[in-house]
Amino acid sequence: MTQRSVRSVLVVLFDDVQSLDVTGPVEVFAGAAMQAAEGRAGGGPQDAYRIRTASLDGSPVRTSSGLTLVPDAALTGEPPPHTLLVPGGQGTRDPDPRLTDWLRENAPRAERLVSVCTGALLLAAAGLLDGRRATTHWGVSDHLARTYPAVEVDPDPIFVRDGNVATSAGVTAGIDLALALVEEDLGRDIALTVARHLVVFLRRPGNQAQFSAQLTAQTAQREPLREVQQWITEHPGDDLSVESLAGRARLSPRHFARAFQSETGTTPGKYVERVRLEHARRLLEDSRDGIEEISRTCGYGTPEAMRRAFVKSLGTSPAEYRRRFHAPARPARQQPTH
Repeated sequence: MTQRSVRSVLVVLFDDVQSLDVTGPVEVFAGAAMQAAEGRAGGGPQDAYRIRTASLDGSPVRTSSGLTLVPDAALTGEPPPHTLLVPGGQGTRDPDPRLTDWLRENAPRAERLVSVCTGALLLAAAGLLDGRRATTHWGVSDHLARTYPAVEVDPDPIFVRDGNVATSAGVTAGIDLALALVEEDLGRDIALTVARHLVVFLRRPGNQAQFSAQLTAQTAQREPLREVQQWITEHPGDDLSVESLAGRARLSPRHFARAFQSETGTTPGKYVERVRLEHARRLLEDSRDGIEEISRTCGYGTPEAMRRAFVKSLGTSPAEYRRRFHAPARPARQQPTH
């Protein structure tokens, strides 16, 4: 990692901003700066962040939850930052034209442009996402695609990087994106330490879906089908064939398959595939189990079957996925001496 000057982070504030879109990433960058400072004190120089907030005229803004945020300055007086962060919130639906104009003129001067949640609507309104791949909160993905057809909207991932522009999905996905940027800037150790302080995973990969299998699929209305959904989640390594699941629901295989898809919006096979993939990813990220053992635990049977599922869904092998996202074991807690 090359040494460089402190990175400036400028957070744009406006009325009806979503407070967590602001405070989540700010806590990540601030925590990273503190860890970097400790690294310098210990003899290991690191990059750090200088965080500022600004509204159009420097006035306080009221968030959508009723909190008041007092900015450091007015946007018009701020120099181009390293990272310009644009949060989301209800205020993005009918933004002040002056804010859109300011973004159109000034955002390209930032080295890195980041949006959280519906902040992507502001970037798109300023023409900053034209010809780029981007994501946003699942609830406004269709609106973003319809309103700004020049934007390649991907509604599934929790964040997307396209050159120096990064967009994230709803609310807490901004924390995942900020952790990814810290890891890129300062290294995995600092990002992992910050994640642990915030009690979040390090880190959900950007291509992870905004919803788990349980959230993506609808919850079945009939109790036997709901029980089958829960069974699949708790027993990914069991026999989850349509015949076996139909028997558990006391239905014929044909009736079960039709009823399951009708009530959940997906087929039993696709639901099982997603549950197994999510379970395997968690084990690769958090456990020390071998790939062969994980493939059996998750119902793939063989490492090759799991590898095919990973390549198909994620474009990478289980081994490479673990290399990128496995969290090192925490150091053993020292026992107090008496």
